[in-house]
Amino acid sequence: MNPLLSRLQPYPFERLRALVKDVRPNPDFTPISLGIGEPRHPAPEFLKLALTSSLDGLATYPATAGLPALRKSCAGWVQRRYGVALDADTQILPVNGSREALFSLAQTVIDPTRDAATGGPVVVCPNPFYQIYEGAAYLSGATPVFANSDPARNFAADWSQIDEATWARTQLLYVCSPGNPTGAVVPLEEWAELFALSDKHGFVIASDECYSEIYFRDEAPLGALEAAKQLGRDDFRRLVVLTSLSKRSNVPGLRSGFVAGDARIMKSFLLYRTYHGSAMSTTVQQASITAWDDEAHVAENRALYRQKFAQVTPVLAAVMDVALPDASFYLWAKVPETVFGGSDTVFTRELLAQYNVAVLPGSYLAREAHGVNPGTGRVRMALVAGVEECLEAARRIADFVRVNSHRAA
Repeated sequence: MNPLLSRLQPYPFERLRALVKDVRPNPDFTPISLGIGEPRHPAPEFLKLALTSSLDGLATYPATAGLPALRKSCAGWVQRRYGVALDADTQILPVNGSREALFSLAQTVIDPTRDAATGGPVVVCPNPFYQIYEGAAYLSGATPVFANSDPARNFAADWSQIDEATWARTQLLYVCSPGNPTGAVVPLEEWAELFALSDKHGFVIASDECYSEIYFRDEAPLGALEAAKQLGRDDFRRLVVLTSLSKRSNVPGLRSGFVAGDARIMKSFLLYRTYHGSAMSTTVQQASITAWDDEAHVAENRALYRQKFAQVTPVLAAVMDVALPDASFYLWAKVPETVFGGSDTVFTRELLAQYNVAVLPGSYLAREAHGVNPGTGRVRMALVAGVEECLEAARRIADFVRVNSHRAA
């Protein structure tokens, strides 16, 4: 067996199941899950119709590069959303959701034989992070290194924690903006710093932007391609952006997204994906065109999240350190020290036992780095259910905090 598989850690939800396996949720309350970040708004009816109207595509093998019409549709969306013009033939590839592309990109760009004399290649990740980044690093033969989020800077990753010797070995940097789980958006000045580091050390930047369309203020989050253009980097050198329809259009089961950026990387990525067998079904491609071409359903979806966060956040903020994020559909809440000593794992177990609400311990979404686990003492709440269900969960959590205040862990 591949010995690198032994480096993979259990997924956060596996750890959550183990944590609560002996917990008996209070039967007086209906179960509410805020633990898994799976969109639960209904899939748009017009997308269902587009999918079922394209079933003839099942009779043909799809091309890995995708339909020209799909690449053109994706390029059109990028132009409308970010004001960035892309070559649909050389700078865009459809992918089966951003998750598989985040993983396979590392297999494409990492040279495991380089930097052997100094310890081998490095992949830099934010911390907390989406665990695919870590797994992709290990299975490409690289070592993940983490930059912790800084609560004092709205949970922005502190890239200054990475020393010069580590940057010199870095071949890939994962950026998540808006972030999971914190919702933080990378500003232009930070992009300028990251691009400068990429120029100096030659590493690729992968910008994970799957939450870009769920935001709470009038200005849409800045994207990496948009930042690059503003900074005069129209060739998007060493930059790849990944996005999908899962959160934007409430179709996580469609497994549809695209990657865009540096044409040289796209060429190599296409070669890898051709052998990897990751072509998107023509049926899914046709439905995806319909989704990328429509913004009305995206605005409706965003309005639902805004309504939820506007109602839920004040209820929780009355008893916990939590605030409206820049974007995404998570609340990143600090467990009060007066409640089980601030333990995120005890908080999670007891909340499920007493009030039948599931959340995810923040420590499960991070690794110990630079002497701390930056997720410790926090919980992630995914506000993916309906407005009333999320509000009911918030009220239960508020009652739980009040009832359990001053209890030791």
